[in-house]
Amino acid sequence: MASPEHPGSPGWTGHPVAQCAARTKQEASATGPDLLNPGPAGHLDTTSSLSPNSNMTTRELQEYWRNEKCHWKHVKLLFEIASARIEERQASKFVMYQIVVIQTGSFDSNKAILERRYSDFERLQKNLLKIFREEIEDVTFPKKHLMGNFTEEMICERKLAFKEYLSLLYAIRCVRRSREFIDFLTRPELREAFGCLRAGQYTNALDILVRVVPLQEKLTSHCPVMVVPALCAMLVCHRDLERPLEAFAAGERALQRLQARESHRYYAPLLDAMARLAYTLGKDFVSLQEKLEERQLLKPTTQGLTLKELTVREYLY
Repeated sequence: MASPEHPGSPGWTGHPVAQCAARTKQEASATGPDLLNPGPAGHLDTTSSLSPNSNMTTRELQEYWRNEKCHWKHVKLLFEIASARIEERQASKFVMYQIVVIQTGSFDSNKAILERRYSDFERLQKNLLKIFREEIEDVTFPKKHLMGNFTEEMICERKLAFKEYLSLLYAIRCVRRSREFIDFLTRPELREAFGCLRAGQYTNALDILVRVVPLQEKLTSHCPVMVVPALCAMLVCHRDLERPLEAFAAGERALQRLQARESHRYYAPLLDAMARLAYTLGKDFVSLQEKLEERQLLKPTTQGLTLKELTVREYLY
Protein backbone atom coordinates (compact mmCIF):
# COMPACT_ATOMS: atom_id res chain seq x y z
CA MET A 1 0.00 0.00 0.00
CA ALA A 2 1.69 3.19 -1.14
CA SER A 3 2.05 6.06 1.26
CA PRO A 4 0.79 9.53 0.24
CA GLU A 5 3.22 12.32 -0.49
CA HIS A 6 1.50 14.65 1.98
CA PRO A 7 0.25 12.87 5.15
CA GLY A 8 -2.63 14.61 6.85
CA SER A 9 -3.48 16.72 3.79
CA PRO A 10 -7.14 17.23 2.81
CA GLY A 11 -6.60 15.10 -0.29
CA TRP A 12 -5.86 12.05 1.80
CA THR A 13 -9.55 11.09 1.97
CA GLY A 14 -9.14 9.32 -1.33
CA HIS A 15 -7.20 6.56 0.40
CA PRO A 16 -9.17 3.36 1.27
CA VAL A 17 -8.50 3.97 4.97
CA ALA A 18 -10.16 7.37 4.85
CA GLN A 19 -13.09 6.09 2.79
CA CYS A 20 -13.70 3.27 5.27
CA ALA A 21 -13.29 5.74 8.13
CA ALA A 22 -16.12 7.86 6.78
CA ARG A 23 -18.40 4.82 6.51
CA THR A 24 -17.45 3.58 9.99
CA LYS A 25 -18.12 6.99 11.53
CA GLN A 26 -21.62 6.91 10.08
CA GLU A 27 -22.17 3.44 11.50
CA ALA A 28 -20.78 4.50 14.85
CA SER A 29 -23.12 7.46 15.10
CA ALA A 30 -26.04 5.11 14.54
CA THR A 31 -24.81 2.53 17.03
CA GLY A 32 -23.63 4.81 19.83
CA PRO A 33 -20.77 7.16 20.76
CA ASP A 34 -18.97 4.58 22.94
CA LEU A 35 -18.13 2.33 19.98
CA LEU A 36 -14.94 4.22 19.21
CA ASN A 37 -12.88 5.13 22.25
CA PRO A 38 -9.29 6.03 21.45
CA GLY A 39 -6.85 6.17 24.30
CA PRO A 40 -4.50 9.10 25.01
CA ALA A 41 -2.55 10.45 22.04
CA GLY A 42 -3.94 7.87 19.64
CA HIS A 43 -3.12 4.85 21.82
CA LEU A 44 -5.70 2.27 20.82
CA ASP A 45 -7.70 1.06 23.78
CA THR A 46 -10.96 -0.82 23.75
CA THR A 47 -11.68 0.02 27.38
CA SER A 48 -12.90 3.31 28.76
CA SER A 49 -9.89 4.89 30.48
CA LEU A 50 -9.92 7.72 32.97
CA SER A 51 -8.56 11.11 32.04
CA PRO A 52 -8.17 14.29 34.06
CA ASN A 53 -10.93 15.85 31.96
CA SER A 54 -13.58 13.22 32.77
CA ASN A 55 -16.08 13.33 35.62
CA MET A 56 -13.77 11.98 38.30
CA THR A 57 -14.25 12.00 42.02
CA THR A 58 -11.57 13.74 44.04
CA ARG A 59 -10.06 10.39 45.04
CA GLU A 60 -10.01 9.18 41.42
CA LEU A 61 -8.36 12.42 40.28
CA GLN A 62 -5.69 12.16 42.97
CA GLU A 63 -5.04 8.55 42.04
CA TYR A 64 -4.77 9.47 38.34
CA TRP A 65 -2.11 12.11 38.89
CA ARG A 66 -0.26 9.86 41.37
CA ASN A 67 -0.04 7.19 38.69
CA GLU A 68 1.05 9.71 36.06
CA LYS A 69 3.83 10.99 38.32
CA CYS A 70 5.07 7.46 39.04
CA HIS A 71 4.97 6.48 35.38
CA TRP A 72 7.78 8.89 34.46
CA LYS A 73 9.66 8.71 37.78
CA HIS A 74 13.43 9.10 37.89
CA VAL A 75 15.27 5.93 36.94
CA LYS A 76 18.43 5.16 38.93
CA LEU A 77 21.28 3.69 36.91
CA LEU A 78 24.48 1.92 37.88
CA PHE A 79 27.62 2.15 35.75
CA GLU A 80 30.28 -0.53 35.52
CA ILE A 81 33.40 -0.77 33.36
CA ALA A 82 33.22 -4.52 32.76
CA SER A 83 36.32 -4.95 30.65
CA ALA A 84 38.92 -3.22 28.49
CA ARG A 85 40.96 -4.24 25.48
CA ILE A 86 43.76 -2.74 23.44
CA GLU A 87 43.00 -2.10 19.77
CA GLU A 88 45.35 -1.18 16.94
CA ARG A 89 44.07 0.38 13.73
CA GLN A 90 46.67 1.35 11.13
CA ALA A 91 48.70 4.10 12.82
CA SER A 92 46.58 4.35 15.98
CA LYS A 93 46.54 2.35 19.17
CA PHE A 94 43.99 2.82 21.94
CA VAL A 95 42.10 1.14 24.77
CA MET A 96 38.40 0.33 24.29
CA TYR A 97 36.39 0.26 27.51
CA GLN A 98 33.18 -1.77 27.80
CA ILE A 99 30.51 0.09 29.79
CA VAL A 100 27.58 -1.78 31.33
CA VAL A 101 24.57 0.28 32.42
CA ILE A 102 22.06 -1.38 34.74
CA GLN A 103 18.88 -0.05 36.31
CA THR A 104 19.03 -0.43 40.09
CA GLY A 105 16.23 -1.41 42.46
CA SER A 106 14.89 -4.28 40.34
CA PHE A 107 16.03 -6.98 37.94
CA ASP A 108 17.04 -5.32 34.68
CA SER A 109 16.60 -7.60 31.67
CA ASN A 110 17.65 -4.78 29.34
CA LYS A 111 21.08 -3.87 30.67
CA ALA A 112 22.98 -1.79 28.14
CA ILE A 113 26.46 -2.74 26.94
CA LEU A 114 28.44 -0.18 24.96
CA GLU A 115 32.05 0.60 24.16
CA ARG A 116 33.91 3.90 24.39
CA ARG A 117 37.58 4.86 24.17
CA TYR A 118 39.52 7.41 26.20
CA SER A 119 39.03 10.12 23.55
CA ASP A 120 35.23 9.69 23.82
CA PHE A 121 35.37 10.28 27.58
CA GLU A 122 37.70 13.22 27.01
CA ARG A 123 35.27 14.77 24.50
CA LEU A 124 32.42 14.39 26.99
CA GLN A 125 34.45 16.14 29.66
CA LYS A 126 35.30 19.08 27.38
CA ASN A 127 31.66 19.46 26.31
CA LEU A 128 30.41 19.38 29.90
CA LEU A 129 32.98 21.94 31.03
CA LYS A 130 31.58 24.43 28.52
CA ILE A 131 28.16 24.30 30.20
CA PHE A 132 28.53 22.88 33.72
CA ARG A 133 31.99 24.03 34.82
CA GLU A 134 30.87 24.91 38.36
CA GLU A 135 28.64 21.85 38.72
CA ILE A 136 31.40 19.37 37.86
CA GLU A 137 34.37 21.17 39.42
CA ASP A 138 34.71 18.41 42.04
CA VAL A 139 34.44 15.58 39.50
CA THR A 140 37.91 14.21 38.73
CA PHE A 141 38.66 13.23 35.16
CA PRO A 142 41.44 10.64 34.57
CA LYS A 143 44.42 12.40 33.07
CA LYS A 144 46.23 11.20 29.99
CA HIS A 145 49.88 10.21 30.41
CA LEU A 146 52.71 10.49 27.92
CA MET A 147 53.81 6.94 28.63
CA GLY A 148 52.39 3.79 30.22
CA ASN A 149 48.82 4.17 28.95
CA PHE A 150 48.67 0.53 27.81
CA THR A 151 50.05 -1.21 30.88
CA GLU A 152 47.72 -3.56 32.74
CA GLU A 153 48.06 -1.46 35.88
CA MET A 154 47.06 1.77 34.09
CA ILE A 155 44.10 0.14 32.32
CA CYS A 156 42.77 -1.27 35.62
CA GLU A 157 43.22 2.13 37.25
CA ARG A 158 41.33 3.82 34.39
CA LYS A 159 38.48 1.29 34.60
CA LEU A 160 37.86 2.23 38.21
CA ALA A 161 38.31 5.93 37.48
CA PHE A 162 35.82 5.95 34.60
CA LYS A 163 33.26 4.04 36.67
CA GLU A 164 33.57 6.67 39.39
CA TYR A 165 33.50 9.47 36.80
CA LEU A 166 30.24 8.32 35.20
CA SER A 167 28.62 7.69 38.58
CA LEU A 168 29.50 11.17 39.83
CA LEU A 169 28.23 12.80 36.65
CA TYR A 170 24.99 10.85 36.83
CA ALA A 171 24.47 12.00 40.42
CA ILE A 172 24.25 15.62 39.21
CA ARG A 173 20.71 16.16 37.94
CA CYS A 174 21.42 18.83 35.35
CA VAL A 175 24.31 16.79 33.94
CA ARG A 176 22.49 13.46 33.63
CA ARG A 177 19.63 15.24 31.86
CA SER A 178 21.94 17.10 29.50
CA ARG A 179 22.15 16.37 25.78
CA GLU A 180 25.91 15.95 26.13
CA PHE A 181 25.68 13.15 28.70
CA ILE A 182 22.83 11.34 26.93
CA ASP A 183 24.58 11.61 23.57
CA PHE A 184 27.78 10.15 25.01
CA LEU A 185 25.89 7.00 26.00
CA THR A 186 23.58 6.63 22.99
CA ARG A 187 24.50 8.73 19.95
CA PRO A 188 27.18 6.48 18.35
CA GLU A 189 24.78 3.53 18.35
CA LEU A 190 21.87 5.65 17.13
CA ARG A 191 23.96 7.09 14.30
CA GLU A 192 24.90 3.59 13.22
CA ALA A 193 21.28 2.41 13.40
CA PHE A 194 19.93 5.34 11.37
CA GLY A 195 22.76 4.86 8.87
CA CYS A 196 21.58 1.28 8.38
CA LEU A 197 18.02 2.55 7.98
CA ARG A 198 19.09 4.97 5.25
CA ALA A 199 20.93 2.12 3.50
CA GLY A 200 17.85 -0.09 3.60
CA GLN A 201 19.53 -2.49 6.05
CA TYR A 202 16.44 -2.74 8.24
CA THR A 203 17.40 -5.93 10.11
CA ASN A 204 20.78 -4.47 11.09
CA ALA A 205 19.12 -1.22 12.15
CA LEU A 206 16.66 -3.09 14.36
CA ASP A 207 19.41 -5.17 15.96
CA ILE A 208 21.02 -1.94 17.15
CA LEU A 209 17.81 -0.13 18.06
CA VAL A 210 16.48 -2.91 20.30
CA ARG A 211 19.69 -2.56 22.33
CA VAL A 212 20.00 1.21 22.51
CA VAL A 213 16.34 2.29 22.83
CA PRO A 214 15.85 0.79 26.34
CA LEU A 215 18.89 2.76 27.54
CA GLN A 216 17.67 5.91 25.82
CA GLU A 217 14.29 5.49 27.55
CA LYS A 218 15.97 5.20 30.96
CA LEU A 219 18.10 8.27 30.35
CA THR A 220 15.20 10.42 29.09
CA SER A 221 12.45 9.57 31.59
CA HIS A 222 12.29 13.32 32.31
CA CYS A 223 11.58 14.02 28.61
CA PRO A 224 10.00 10.93 26.94
CA VAL A 225 9.59 12.69 23.59
CA MET A 226 13.34 12.36 22.97
CA VAL A 227 12.86 8.65 22.20
CA VAL A 228 10.23 9.28 19.49
CA PRO A 229 12.61 9.36 16.47
CA ALA A 230 14.15 6.01 17.44
CA LEU A 231 10.75 4.40 18.03
CA CYS A 232 9.54 5.73 14.68
CA ALA A 233 12.65 4.28 13.06
CA MET A 234 11.69 0.90 14.55
CA LEU A 235 8.20 1.28 13.08
CA VAL A 236 9.62 2.03 9.62
CA CYS A 237 12.03 -0.93 9.76
CA HIS A 238 9.37 -3.41 10.88
CA ARG A 239 6.88 -2.07 8.33
CA ASP A 240 9.32 -2.32 5.44
CA LEU A 241 10.22 -5.84 6.57
CA GLU A 242 6.48 -6.61 6.35
CA ARG A 243 6.02 -6.99 10.09
CA PRO A 244 2.96 -4.77 10.60
CA LEU A 245 2.16 -6.01 14.12
CA GLU A 246 5.64 -5.15 15.44
CA ALA A 247 5.54 -1.85 13.55
CA PHE A 248 2.20 -0.98 15.15
CA ALA A 249 3.55 -1.80 18.63
CA ALA A 250 6.51 0.55 18.12
CA GLY A 251 4.15 3.25 16.88
CA GLU A 252 1.96 2.93 19.96
CA ARG A 253 4.99 3.50 22.17
CA ALA A 254 5.88 6.60 20.16
CA LEU A 255 2.32 7.99 20.37
CA GLN A 256 2.29 7.56 24.14
CA ARG A 257 5.32 9.84 24.32
CA LEU A 258 3.64 12.48 22.18
CA GLN A 259 0.73 13.04 24.56
CA ALA A 260 -0.32 16.70 24.55
CA ARG A 261 2.29 17.40 21.84
CA GLU A 262 0.07 17.58 18.77
CA SER A 263 2.29 20.28 17.29
CA HIS A 264 5.36 18.02 17.32
CA ARG A 265 6.83 17.42 13.85
CA TYR A 266 6.46 13.64 14.22
CA TYR A 267 2.81 13.72 15.30
CA ALA A 268 1.00 13.93 11.94
CA PRO A 269 3.34 11.59 10.00
CA LEU A 270 3.14 9.06 12.83
CA LEU A 271 -0.66 9.20 12.94
CA ASP A 272 -0.74 8.71 9.17
CA ALA A 273 1.50 5.64 9.37
CA MET A 274 -0.42 4.22 12.32
CA ALA A 275 -3.80 4.66 10.60
CA ARG A 276 -2.55 2.71 7.60
CA LEU A 277 -1.11 -0.03 9.80
CA ALA A 278 -4.33 -0.24 11.80
CA TYR A 279 -6.31 -0.59 8.58
CA THR A 280 -3.98 -3.38 7.39
CA LEU A 281 -4.27 -5.20 10.73
CA GLY A 282 -8.03 -4.82 11.00
CA LYS A 283 -7.72 -2.57 14.08
CA ASP A 284 -9.57 0.61 14.96
CA PHE A 285 -8.10 3.10 12.50
CA VAL A 286 -10.97 5.58 12.69
CA SER A 287 -9.83 7.33 15.89
CA LEU A 288 -6.36 7.77 14.38
CA GLN A 289 -7.82 9.23 11.18
CA GLU A 290 -9.98 11.60 13.23
CA LYS A 291 -6.97 12.82 15.19
CA LEU A 292 -5.09 13.36 11.94
CA GLU A 293 -7.96 15.42 10.54
CA GLU A 294 -8.15 17.46 13.76
CA ARG A 295 -4.42 18.12 13.56
CA GLN A 296 -4.79 19.26 9.95
CA LEU A 297 -7.56 21.71 10.91
CA LEU A 298 -5.49 23.17 13.75
CA LYS A 299 -2.25 23.36 11.81
CA PRO A 300 -2.81 23.09 8.04
CA THR A 301 0.21 22.07 5.99
CA THR A 302 0.58 22.42 2.25
CA GLN A 303 3.42 19.93 2.14
CA GLY A 304 4.50 17.32 4.66
CA LEU A 305 6.98 14.53 4.98
CA THR A 306 6.10 10.87 5.38
CA LEU A 307 7.34 9.16 8.52
CA LYS A 308 10.14 7.45 6.62
CA GLU A 309 11.24 10.71 4.96
CA LEU A 310 11.39 12.27 8.43
CA THR A 311 13.32 9.50 10.16
CA VAL A 312 16.04 9.15 7.50
CA ARG A 313 17.04 12.77 8.21
CA GLU A 314 17.91 12.00 11.85
CA TYR A 315 21.45 11.46 13.19
CA LEU A 316 23.24 12.47 10.02
CA TYR A 317 26.22 13.85 11.95
